[in-house]
Amino acid sequence: MRIPRICVFEKLDIGSELLLPVQAGEHLARVLRLERGHPIVLFNGDGREFQAEISELTKRSVSARVLGEKDATDRESPLQLTLAQGIARGEKMDLVLQKATELGVTRIVPLITGRTEVKLDAERTARRLAHWQAVIAGACEQCGRVRLPKLETPVRLAHWAAELDTSAGLRLALDPTGKVMPRSLPAFERATLVVGPEGGLSDQDLSILDQADFLGLRLGPRILRTETAGLAAITALQAIHGDM
Repeated sequence: MRIPRICVFEKLDIGSELLLPVQAGEHLARVLRLERGHPIVLFNGDGREFQAEISELTKRSVSARVLGEKDATDRESPLQLTLAQGIARGEKMDLVLQKATELGVTRIVPLITGRTEVKLDAERTARRLAHWQAVIAGACEQCGRVRLPKLETPVRLAHWAAELDTSAGLRLALDPTGKVMPRSLPAFERATLVVGPEGGLSDQDLSILDQADFLGLRLGPRILRTETAGLAAITALQAIHGDM
């Protein structure tokens, strides 16, 4: 029997009932055609999972009852990796966030760089953050993670780089002319990876990062698109220094 995993952004207490997110409820009712009493698993990103069951289905909502806590499998990588991604347009950004979550990043920082084309005011930023958080939650549902990567508010690269401290770990920036490659890096447990948007990082961006002690990371002789570059780098770093 298939038991769906659903991420909810609220406290989970044994015996309580709650409305499931609209998109998740529609998927259970209309796509999977599940019925009342069907088992599901709920989690909220705090590292725990709960056994639950569908308690009510209507045309507009689906509710679940929390039955008990279950043993959660720890699927977090020993490599603490922050992805600082230059904001890409539309579905490209969604793809990056989804796959980076599946690959095990622990933190995601949307960066406004010299070549970022997406314009965000306060209202659009709030909508984008809510959408991106839903993308990340969906990826965790699929890949089995019980801890959600932390999603930061979009920030300009120069301000972000100036505020970094030792928690950033090894500092890497994707650069086709970079001097280091993933296999040549020394062993490390924590790193921050910067990836440019469409068009890559500008000369000014690279200068800012150089002053902030970032190493230029090169993946090979081919120029990769933004939605490919970061994911390829994360995969390489996880394979050499993580849990792949």
